[in-house]
Amino acid sequence: MKTPSRSRIVFIVLGAIAVGIVLWTVFGPKKAAPPDRPAVAVTVAQAVYQDVPVAISAIGAVQAWQSDLIRTEVNGKLLKVPVAEGSFVKAGQLLAQIDPAPYQAALMQAQGALARDTALLANAKLDLQRYQTLAKVNSIAGQQVDTQAALVKQDEGVVLIDQGQVAAAQVNVNFTRITSPVTGRVGVRLTDAGNLVSTTDTTGIIVVNQLQPIAVTFTVPEGDFQRLAQASEGFRKPLRTQAFSQETNELLDTGELVVADNRVDPSTGTVQMKARFTNAGNKLWPGQFINVRLTLQTLKHVVAIPSAAVNDGPNGVFVYTVGANRKVQARPVTIQVTSDQTVAIQKGVQAGDTVVTDGQLSLMPGAKVSVRGGPPGAGQAKGTGKQKQPAS
Repeated sequence: MKTPSRSRIVFIVLGAIAVGIVLWTVFGPKKAAPPDRPAVAVTVAQAVYQDVPVAISAIGAVQAWQSDLIRTEVNGKLLKVPVAEGSFVKAGQLLAQIDPAPYQAALMQAQGALARDTALLANAKLDLQRYQTLAKVNSIAGQQVDTQAALVKQDEGVVLIDQGQVAAAQVNVNFTRITSPVTGRVGVRLTDAGNLVSTTDTTGIIVVNQLQPIAVTFTVPEGDFQRLAQASEGFRKPLRTQAFSQETNELLDTGELVVADNRVDPSTGTVQMKARFTNAGNKLWPGQFINVRLTLQTLKHVVAIPSAAVNDGPNGVFVYTVGANRKVQARPVTIQVTSDQTVAIQKGVQAGDTVVTDGQLSLMPGAKVSVRGGPPGAGQAKGTGKQKQPAS
């Protein structure tokens, strides 16, 4: 009897192992199917038709429409500053009183000299009339008549000088009463009553700022400047300008662009702008920094979604839309314009589509979502325009 060869035994063993693996695969315990991924909680909004403004934004600085540092034009003692610090004053209201006594005395002296020289002129004219009458009958030398006529001219010059001195003295008296050049608000008093003030003082007495209207200055790049020039027909037409709080984004006031500088700053490539606001509620204050928005035009009846729904991907801009089965789809979109927190969509989304505005980082195409705060479509795009229904 022959003994089986070693190679035959190896083949038999391998065959038995293969049969065992097949039997285990067919009849062995099955793996449980992986559980469904939980739905991702998201916030959504609905694409709507609305008017979207096309605007330019900038950071602006508020300044008084007119700011006046009140200084003295004569030397003397400051008697009183009759306005309360921080109060509103009207144009022509008394702000400060300087001791007028020395200037009133100088005025009186000038008036006295004028009266004296006026009397001398009148007497010289009477003498001239007498001499002229005598000259007609050859009772007086012609030289004496000419001398008297010259004396009259001399006295007329003296009287004219005296009148100028009276006017100058009167101006100094008037300068002792300092009145407000504009209607506005006074600031902190810079010099107290009882101090000596001088025309060489640079500190001043008080500052008056005109707050109604008020100005906002800002700069725009050259490219935006061209758009503004085109929209305003070369700055012949005022442009609607809005001022917003940097802290709360509250609309503080609405005004219009009135001044564009006559040059581009070569160091920054920007142009200085100035807008005028009525500031009826006194919400704008000199020195305050605000956000400025100038409306160039308004796009009518366009599809709009919140800007939070827009995402940047390797293939461009896209949004996640939620279908009827609560599964999301990534859609590429073409943006027409972005205004504040609203985006006007040119292509990719239709009015009525539901887009994801929060929670996109946890999403991928086909993922199931659950809507926070209400059913899909509960949110709306926010913008400054009015919502409209699709055209039939």
